[in-house]
Amino acid sequence: MTTMTQTNPIYKRGDVILVLYPDSNLLTAKRRPVLIVQENNLQTGLSQFIVAMITSNLSRANHPSRVKISLSSSEGKLSGLLADSVMMTDNLATIAESEIDRLIGHFHNMTQIDIALKHTLGLS
Repeated sequence: MTTMTQTNPIYKRGDVILVLYPDSNLLTAKRRPVLIVQENNLQTGLSQFIVAMITSNLSRANHPSRVKISLSSSEGKLSGLLADSVMMTDNLATIAESEIDRLIGHFHNMTQIDIALKHTLGLS
């Protein structure tokens, strides 16, 4: 009898994943897509990821720390998102890998996200 072992998927920067994301009050949470923003191979010794919240509330788009994602764009089509959305780099969290429900898509071009992250973190 041959046993098959299943390995955990390796998530990477730019992946859009589904997680239970904490509200800012840290008392409640909502299942939502998030974007992994940390560097690949960060090697902290911890099985966790730094992620940016994604919302479908487009009224939150008009800020330099946020990036609007249109499903009609090439990136939007690959994102796995179900609606036009906003990446909120001013709303970051650290999520344990064990809390990731699944991978839903990926962003290949992180240029706009990096610009927004630099604004959020005050980096030049």
